[in-house]
Amino acid sequence: MKSPSSEPFVPASINLPEITPKAIVLAVILSALLAGANAYLGLFAGMTVSASIPAAVLSMSILRFFRQTNILENNIVQTAASSGEALAAGVIFTIPALVLIGYWDSFNYWQTCVVSLVGGLLGVLFTIPLRRALIVDAALRFPEGVATAEVLKVGTQDKAVPSGAFRSLLTAALMGSLVKFGESGLRFWSDSVEGMIQIGRSMFYGGINLSPALIAVGFIIGLPIAFVVLLGGVLGWLVLLPIDQWLSEPASAGSGVQEAKTIWSQHIRYVGIGAMLVGGLWTLVEVRGPVIQSLRQLILAYRRKHTSEQGAFTLRTDQDAKFPWVIGLTGVSLVLMVVVYHMVLNSVFTSVVLTAIMAVTAFLFSCVAAYMAGLVGSSSNPVSGVTIATIMITSVVLLVILGRENPVGPAATLLVAAVVCCAAAMGGDNLQDLKTGHLVGATPWKQQIMQVVGVMTAAIVIVPVLSLLQAKYGIGDVSIEHPHPLSAPQASLMAHLARGMFGGTLPWSFVCLGALIGVAIIVIDRYLLARNSSFRLPVLAIALGVYLPLKLSTAICAGGIISEWSRRRAPKKASGRSTAGHAGVLFAAGLVTGEAIMGIVLAIPVALTGFWPSIGANPFQIVDSPPWGDWPGVAGMIIVTVSLYRASVRSQEGRNG
Repeated sequence: MKSPSSEPFVPASINLPEITPKAIVLAVILSALLAGANAYLGLFAGMTVSASIPAAVLSMSILRFFRQTNILENNIVQTAASSGEALAAGVIFTIPALVLIGYWDSFNYWQTCVVSLVGGLLGVLFTIPLRRALIVDAALRFPEGVATAEVLKVGTQDKAVPSGAFRSLLTAALMGSLVKFGESGLRFWSDSVEGMIQIGRSMFYGGINLSPALIAVGFIIGLPIAFVVLLGGVLGWLVLLPIDQWLSEPASAGSGVQEAKTIWSQHIRYVGIGAMLVGGLWTLVEVRGPVIQSLRQLILAYRRKHTSEQGAFTLRTDQDAKFPWVIGLTGVSLVLMVVVYHMVLNSVFTSVVLTAIMAVTAFLFSCVAAYMAGLVGSSSNPVSGVTIATIMITSVVLLVILGRENPVGPAATLLVAAVVCCAAAMGGDNLQDLKTGHLVGATPWKQQIMQVVGVMTAAIVIVPVLSLLQAKYGIGDVSIEHPHPLSAPQASLMAHLARGMFGGTLPWSFVCLGALIGVAIIVIDRYLLARNSSFRLPVLAIALGVYLPLKLSTAICAGGIISEWSRRRAPKKASGRSTAGHAGVLFAAGLVTGEAIMGIVLAIPVALTGFWPSIGANPFQIVDSPPWGDWPGVAGMIIVTVSLYRASVRSQEGRNG
């Protein structure tokens, strides 16, 4: 069945300016900004969000001050900007693991830049031939791409819309940044509310993080996924952890809350790893049929193009990047990775083998990510699952070649996984952007050029951002200097998995328990599917909940509840679409961006001077007991949630009134 959007907003016969100097400058700025924001969010919460709609609104709000602008120019800007944030997601899920395993003391700029650039380029190049198969022939939904196209169309037709949307985005960003400044900059209040109840030998922990960004993430992903993530947290913290304590000898790891966190860190989070392993493999099994079918369509399309349709005129809206450019850039990328792997392994043969593994898995998993983006959206892209699968495949090969005790084995494995992770993250995002372009009437090859621009921008700025965040907050590991680090759940997972595969240090009993739980969740989910239930249990979401600190999952679920309440408040006579219907998402995106940018800004003086003054007994370290306790943070969260709810309800009423 063909998509109802087969007729583009701008017909193929009309040529409008797309790649203009002002569009390039704005695209580079927004790409860098959103890449930094997504890097912070991913390290903090273990989840990232699509920035296509905020980027589109920002572009329309800024370009409307110029005399000459059009919808395709705005589309070009959001294409590059969203590519930057997608690459950041791939980088922060893997690259920090190289620091966590001790291979790097600090982030290596050039290696990180090359790895992220190659991964992003491969994600762009490998999905170019999939555009026609998945967007035109298969006509998949690509929900975020469709939503972004609607925002661009309405913004073009109603000049007042971008101004109001921009004010909402700016207000939310200011609110998120002020809360972050009070908590992390001035350190007037604590970042969470936590407590613990002792029943016999078992402890039951509860808590919520006082973060606008987490509330916003839950709002964006919606209650179904947010609730499932919380279910995973409840399973890990309120079921498995008390059982583990009851079966084990009493521990003395400090206060009750700290003891619960220690036991979770040493035991329970490995259950999450086991569930993620099963979930990642199951994801690949689930999508094998559709991906194979899309590849067959791709082959048939190329055969038609080079036989019966030779010399036929190609519409502007159907022109992809030239095939020689795709092959040439792919070849250069592979050569660069041979050089990087040789620097680590000092073996040409092994470097070539790793590059071959990287190329095959990057192509396969880019296809998987692209198809999943078309099916359920790029925010549900199974990047963690495909990265886990890459680590396992690469580890097995390197164990055969290098042996178990080779010290560079984990690092080499992670460098392969980093490229594949970036390619998969880009694959889903690229197809969403190309779907948007297909609907508004953009020229595909121009979008693909701007995707490369977004990748290059993010690759250049991502290392300084990571270094700043490491200097102020710490990443992954608790230390004296950083007692409350960014949790970096995915990077920590990849580090433990790579190190455990080579050193045999994984507590396999807990990993196997997690794998069994993962299988059980899959069985339950298949039963729900057979019953046509609207409630589902995606195994990767449950596993992520087990692996995340419970206080993060609680805050994310709170955001999901706000999203559901505002949706139910909408009148039943809904019809049509407008940017007003996206105002809640825009407000949430503003909260994420504001908190993330303030978090990065606060890191600058720490990186430059080694400290940031705080209100407390010790002005050089984070204080465990801020002078105002946690009530200002609670008050701030109430204000944030009420504002988010009102913005969303107003948007629903505006859409349906």
